[in-house]
Amino acid sequence: MSSKEVCLLLGATGVGKTLLLKRIQLLSLHGPCEMGSPPSTLPTVGTNLTDLTLKKKKVTVRELGGCMGPIWPSYFEDCSSVIFVVDSANIAQISSSCIQLLSVLSAEPLHNASVLILFNKRDMPCIMSLTEMKSLFRMDDIIVSAPQPITTLEASAHSGQGLQEVLSWLETVTVR
Repeated sequence: MSSKEVCLLLGATGVGKTLLLKRIQLLSLHGPCEMGSPPSTLPTVGTNLTDLTLKKKKVTVRELGGCMGPIWPSYFEDCSSVIFVVDSANIAQISSSCIQLLSVLSAEPLHNASVLILFNKRDMPCIMSLTEMKSLFRMDDIIVSAPQPITTLEASAHSGQGLQEVLSWLETVTVR
């Protein structure tokens, strides 16, 4: 394991990973202040590396573009935590996101990593309830059968709702 903590930020294309990362970075720097309007983002092609300082410990968040799914495993080796983002408003993407998630959870190098499954875009008008989302994902079965500890949260990277909880989870799993 590397001396610096590495958290992978994964999820399908368009789930809001880049905006989430920008918002969490702002939150870690300035605390829970007015989020303001969301910055513009472009789909990530490749990776974005962002260093966060959480309770005086440096954590590198490596966002991997959704189109890189087939090569995600090449980044699993030195990873201590994973944030897997799901777009709550894109029902057509749910089954492929679930398949990606199962692939991530079953990867040997990630068996000791802490995992956060984040249901994003909770501010959208056409979303399913969290109970419906968890049911579609068969979340209870996934949590029981996965070797690693799994947390589920809901958030909106756009409005900032739930991001303090995401940052708190990150601090809890990386600052020991």
